[in-house]
Parts: sequence; C-alpha cells; structure tokens
Amino acid sequence: MTVALTSIKISTDFDSGNIQVLDASDAHQLLLAINPDTRSQHFQWFHFKAEGMHVGHTHTFRLSNASQSSYKHAWSGYNAVASYDHTNWFRVPTRFDGETLHISLETREKQAWFAYFEPYSRERHDWLIDQALNQAGTKLLATGKSVEGRDIQLLRRGKGGAGRRKVWIIAQQHPGEHMAEWFMEGIIERLQQDGDTELKKLLAVADLYLVPNMNPDGAFHGHLRTNAMGQDLNRAWQSASQEVSPEVLFVQQQMEKYGVDLFLDIHGDEEIPYIFTAGCEGNPGYTPRIEALEKRFRSHLSALTRDFQTTHGYTRDLPGQANMTLACNSVGEKYDCLSLTLEMPFKDNDDAPNPQTGWSGKRSMQLGKDVLSTVADIVSTLR
Repeated sequence: MTVALTSIKISTDFDSGNIQVLDASDAHQLLLAINPDTRSQHFQWFHFKAEGMHVGHTHTFRLSNASQSSYKHAWSGYNAVASYDHTNWFRVPTRFDGETLHISLETREKQAWFAYFEPYSRERHDWLIDQALNQAGTKLLATGKSVEGRDIQLLRRGKGGAGRRKVWIIAQQHPGEHMAEWFMEGIIERLQQDGDTELKKLLAVADLYLVPNMNPDGAFHGHLRTNAMGQDLNRAWQSASQEVSPEVLFVQQQMEKYGVDLFLDIHGDEEIPYIFTAGCEGNPGYTPRIEALEKRFRSHLSALTRDFQTTHGYTRDLPGQANMTLACNSVGEKYDCLSLTLEMPFKDNDDAPNPQTGWSGKRSMQLGKDVLSTVADIVSTLR
C-alpha cells in the first residue's frame, strides 16, 4: 500500500544553491532540473534543501536533465552527498538511467541538504581568510574584484625578497569544484602548526602566494564552470580582460609583479575517480628540466600518500599542441617554471575508496597538507 505524503518544500535561497522544481506533487518522487550557469550552457552543480520530509520514508529526487549536463558520463559510478545539518556530509544511493539522475534517501530527519559535492560556503571562506591572516602568518598582499565586486584575496606567507622562490597555488577557477577550496583550507591549517620541520625548510627559502577562491561569483550562484559573465576562467589566460574575466587579470598582474617559480592550479574532475596532475608537455617551451621537475613532484607525492597516483589522468598533449588558454600551460610557458593542474574527483578515489563519504572536504584538506611536503622536497631544485 502506498502512503500519501504531504508535499516537500525545495529551496535554494542560499550560497551555491541550484535546482529547479518541475513537479513536487509526489513526495516519494520529486522531479527537478539543474539550472545552467549564468550566460552559459554549462551545468552540473546542484545544491538544494528539502524540508517536510517524512522520517522513515525513502524520498527520491529525480534530476531530469542530467543527460544534457556538461559531463553526462560523469554520472556513472557517482553518488550524491547529503547532510542533515549542512556540516556533516555523506554519500547517498544515486542511479543514472541514461536520462535522469535518481538520488534517494531513507531519511532520519525532516530536512536535509543535497549537493553535487560537499559545498564550501562564502561564510567559511571569510572564516578561512581570517584564520590565514591571524593564525597562519600570512599577509593580505592584494585584493582583486570579481565581475560582481566580490573580493579575491591574494595571501602571502613570507616577506618576499631577492633570491626567494615564489610558489603560487590558486583554487576554484571552476566554481563548482568546491574540493579545491577545501584543499586550500588544508594548506592554511598546516601553516598554523609550530614545529613542522618540513614547513620550516620550505619557508626558509620560499614564499607562498595563495588565492583560495578565484571565482567567488560563480561559486555563490551555484555555477559549475563559469564566472558571472559566462566566462570559463581556465580558458581566459590568453585573453583576460577587466570586463569579462577580471579575476584572471588580477592574478596575472600580481604574478608579473612578484614572479613565479612554481604554479599549482587546484581543480576537481567530474569523470575520473582518481587524484592526478596534468603538466605542460605540449608547451612550445617544454624542456627536459621541466619534465624532470614534473616527474620528481609526482614521484614524491605518490610515495607520500595513496591518494595520489600517476596511472590515470588526461591524455598527454603532443609536443607543441598545448591549449595555451589554460592557466597551467600559460603560466608554465611565460615563467619557464614547473606548472601543474591538480585534479581531485567528485566521486570517490578508486585507489582508496570510502563508501561513507567518497572523496570529501576532509580528504581534500589532507591532500593540501601533503602537497606542501612535496613542495618542500622540490623547492631547492626549481631553478
């Protein structure tokens, strides 16, 4: 016997909220759709709250346009995340039938949040900047502005000066890739630790330049890929402008002012269930020196943590065939430096699966801490 349930309220009126309600008349089976990015056809990120659920009942949320999303193959092997308190997130049964994504929860509470990945809120971002400035020894070196006027903070740990290595780490150019700012929180948390011998070794010779969130407008609006102008920031590094991509232009100007010896661009990948890096092998200026640095970075990090591997990743570019609009390639070529894109999964890490959480904010933070160890290992060989 099917029990008639009262209707469920769906809301998205919060930071990074994104969903459209098509039919909520059946509380067992709600029909929803993901909204596209502003001025863009990209969509994949969703984040919504369901209120008035019935404890002990299974509610299913059907995302009807999943097959038209930017990465439709990403739904295979994917489980959405849910939370009863918007703080502790867990994976829930999720099924893709080739057209619709079905997200189910046998609920223990009357309300829950659902998202593509564990969200990193602007409120937490503001807290993180405060931690960085007051607990982690960083300085607010400069502040850029997004299209809509949100702050883009450039932090530096170190006093600058001749001969010191400049290590740049930026995150969340693609706003739906919230694992990237969790990664940055791990870095800033480690910078607060006293007695860290690896960190002392690194900071004795290098300055860290950190941009925790490159795309605050897109993150706030629940975008997957673009800023408020519909621009994919990681395709704007040869054409940045104040009107369309001020976020990239700001960072480029700061790089020209201070220089770059190592560049890491932190991302998330929708389809590949592993952590990996992509390098600059297709750049016109790619040299054996850069190749050796890439190999040393990957070798050290893969030996340090099982959460990083070198078997799975993107197809390598042929010589001279790199997409120079990408940050990694553009910065690597301009500054003749080690330059890498680091990717984390929206799914789980198949090399170290955790069915409860999948890949998560906490695991992203730990990877950030581990990457600092690898940077400390390689810093003396950058030039």
